[in-house]
Amino acid sequence: MSRTNIRSTSIYLALIYRLLLLMVMYSLCRLGFYLTNRSLFNHLDFGELTYVFLGGLKFDIASLLYLNSLYIVLQAIPFPFRYRNGYQRFCQWLFVVSNSIGILANFIDFAYYKYTLKRTTTSVFSQFSNEQNKLKLTFDFLIDYWYLLIFFILFIYGFIKLYQWIKVQATPKFTWQVYLAQTLAFILILGFCVIGMRGGWRHSTRPITLSNAGDFVKSPNDMSLVLNTPFTIMKTIQSANLKPVYYYSEQTLDSLYYPIHKPEHKAPFNKLNVVFLIIESLGKEHVGALNKDLLNGQYKGYTPFIDSLAAQSFTSTRTYANGRKSIDALPSIISGIPSIREPFVLSTYSSNKTTSIAKLLGDEGYETAFFHGAPNGSMGFSAYTNLAGIKKYFGKNEYNNDADFDGIWGIWDEPFMQYMAKTINTFKQPFFTAFFSVSSHHPFKVPEKYAGKFPKGPLPVQEPMGYTDMAIGKFFATASKMPWFKNTLFVLCADHATVSYLPEYKTVAGDFSIPILFYYPGGDLKGRTDKMIQQIDIMPTVLNYLNYDKPYFAFGFDAFSPQKNNFVVNNNDGTFSFYLGDYLMMHNGKKALALYDLKNDRLNKTNLVDQRPEIQQNMEKYLKAFIQQYDNRMIKDQLTAK
Repeated sequence: MSRTNIRSTSIYLALIYRLLLLMVMYSLCRLGFYLTNRSLFNHLDFGELTYVFLGGLKFDIASLLYLNSLYIVLQAIPFPFRYRNGYQRFCQWLFVVSNSIGILANFIDFAYYKYTLKRTTTSVFSQFSNEQNKLKLTFDFLIDYWYLLIFFILFIYGFIKLYQWIKVQATPKFTWQVYLAQTLAFILILGFCVIGMRGGWRHSTRPITLSNAGDFVKSPNDMSLVLNTPFTIMKTIQSANLKPVYYYSEQTLDSLYYPIHKPEHKAPFNKLNVVFLIIESLGKEHVGALNKDLLNGQYKGYTPFIDSLAAQSFTSTRTYANGRKSIDALPSIISGIPSIREPFVLSTYSSNKTTSIAKLLGDEGYETAFFHGAPNGSMGFSAYTNLAGIKKYFGKNEYNNDADFDGIWGIWDEPFMQYMAKTINTFKQPFFTAFFSVSSHHPFKVPEKYAGKFPKGPLPVQEPMGYTDMAIGKFFATASKMPWFKNTLFVLCADHATVSYLPEYKTVAGDFSIPILFYYPGGDLKGRTDKMIQQIDIMPTVLNYLNYDKPYFAFGFDAFSPQKNNFVVNNNDGTFSFYLGDYLMMHNGKKALALYDLKNDRLNKTNLVDQRPEIQQNMEKYLKAFIQQYDNRMIKDQLTAK
C-alpha cells in the first residue's frame, strides 16, 4: 500500500475508526466460530442468528475496551507528545500485539470448542500447567489445524494493513482552549469506556458476565455463540467465591437432599477388590450395545468388547458424566464431588478436607493405586490422587519404556493395561485401583501396526476408540487368569463425552451421555435399569454394594437403591443441567431457561419452560436444595461425614 493511499485524520477519528475495525474483526471471528462449529448450531434460523450476532456486539465492545484500555488512554490523553511519530509507532504495535492475542484466542476456540462445548476460560491454563509436552501438543494442534494457522496469519496481515490505512494528523497548535477541549474529550471517552465495559449506562446495571449471554438465546447451549473468547478468559481470571444461600431451613434441606450417607446394611462388610476403568472420551454414542434402537436397529458402534462386557454387567439406559473435561472426572468418580461452575480441583475450595472411596477403603486395609500412562504430573492427576488418599501412583515414569510412548500423551493403552494387570497381580488383596486411559485422545492416532484395523467412522475419535476397546479386552483376558479376578468389582465409565455425530447425541443430554457399567465376574450383578446414574453416584453405589458400614460424604446416590427421587446434575458455562424423572431443566441459578421431556422429545426440540409448572417447580425445589448443600458446604469446608 503506497503512502499516497493513506488518509490523514484527527486522532479521535483515527481512534474511532480503529475500534470500529476491531468490532468488524470480532464479528468475523464470531462468523468463523459459527461456520467451524455449524453442526452444533444448525437449529438456529436466520432471525435467531441475526439476534445472536447483534447480542454479541455487546460482549465484543466490553472485551475490546478491556483489552485496549491502555491504548485508548495513550491516544486520548490531552498532551501534544502523543502526535509524535515514534509514540504513534509504539501505540500501533501495542494495538496490534494485544489484539492479535485476543483474535488468536477466538481462533483457538474454532477448533477447541467442539470438545468442551464452552468458550475457553482461565481454567485451561491450570488444566495444562503440569503437562511436560506442551510444545509437542501445540505443534500437533497446529499440524491438525494448519488451515486455521494460515487463515489467522492472513487475518492479522489484513488487520495491520487496515490499521495503517489512516494516520494521525500533525500536531495542532496547543492553546488553553485546545487543552480544555481535549481534556473534556478525554473525560468523555473514559466515560464511554466505562459504560461499554459495564454493558450499560444505568446505575443499576452490573458489569456483564458470561451468564448475560442468555439474554440473546433460547437455549443455554447457544450462549457460546454470543460470547467471545477474550471476554470469557478475562471474566474468569479471578473467579468469584461462592456466597452462602439459604433457600431452606437446615431441617427442610436435609429432608430434601442430604449428601452424608448413613448405611443401614446388616450384612457384614464384603471386602471385594475394586477396579475403576476410566476411558478417555468414551461417549455413550460409541457403544453399540447401548444404542440398539438407533438407525433402525442397525447401529453397531465402535466398541465390540465393551458391548460384550455390557451384556454381563449392570447398567442403565440413562448414564451421565458430571462434566465435559478430564479434570472434572476424577473428583466426581473417586470423591463424589462434581465440578460446578469451574473444575473443583482448580477452585479456591480444592484445599477443603475431602474424602474418597480410595481413602475409605484404604482405612479398611485396602491397598490403593492409580494408573495413568501419561508423564507423571499430567493433568494434575498425581496431586489429586495423593490428596484423595491413593498411596501408589503408576505413570509413564514407572512404566519406564519409551518404546511404547505415543509421542504425545503417554504410553499406548494396550501395553500399559497389560503392565497394570501384572502390577495389580503383585498387590495384596483387597485392593482399590483406578485406571485412566490416554489413547482415545486428540490427535486420534493408533499405533502404526494397527493402522487400518479399526473402523474409522464419521468421527476421528472412533478409530482410536476401537483400539482402546481392544486394549480393554486384552486386559480382561489377562486379568481373568489371575487369582484376584473373580473377587473384583469392576466399574467402567468415561471421563466425559466428546464430539457427536448422531442427532440423538447432539443434545444437552447427549453432550453428557457416557456408559457406566458395574461388572462383578464372581457374582450375578447383571441387568439394566432406566434409573439415572451419574459419575458422582459411582462411589456410594460401590460402597453400598460392599456393605460398607460407616457414614461417609458424597454428593451422589446409590444406583442400586429402589428409591426414585435421585437426580443428575452437571454444569457447563455456569448453567445447570438438572435431570429428574423424565425431564431435563436448564437453569442459571435464578430462573429456569428450558425444560425438555426426555422420554417423548429425545432430540430436545420443544422447550416446555413455564408450560408444566408443577414439574418445573418440583425440579427447582431439588435443584435449590443441591445448590444450598453444595455452596454452603464448600464455603464451610464440610465435605466429610465428620
